[in-house]
Amino acid sequence: MTGRISSLIDSVLKGKTDNTFFQLIRYTFVGGLAFLVDFGTLYLLTEFIHLHYLLSAGIAFILGLLTNYLLSIRWVFTTRSVRNKKIEFLIFAIIGLAGLGLNELFLWIFTSLLGIYYLLSKILTAILVYLWNFFVRKFILFNI
Repeated sequence: MTGRISSLIDSVLKGKTDNTFFQLIRYTFVGGLAFLVDFGTLYLLTEFIHLHYLLSAGIAFILGLLTNYLLSIRWVFTTRSVRNKKIEFLIFAIIGLAGLGLNELFLWIFTSLLGIYYLLSKILTAILVYLWNFFVRKFILFNI
């Protein structure tokens, strides 16, 4: 039994995989780290630099996007639809910019319209944008 569990963990965490479920698990780890970069930057810029939360959110999102891209191409998605890395990053970034638009929209709706504290709004928003980013990137960029 422990041999099976160890093998499953190795399949999920090590080597190349085209298994969408395993990629989703990996993307969750990558997304979690990118979220920490995003969330931490949002907090620091808003609370200590005193930038408006929407400006802070935009800057933070871009830093999270870069973190996500670098880790995604190295560990999550091993099959690439686009061979040109500049074009691939451009498409990745365009999808990320659409995610940024969704991020800003949902953050504004949850915070300004619904009156939810901006950090809680960010958590709710991150879940929605995470799902958008994974599935769009998976099927446009990293699916053959």
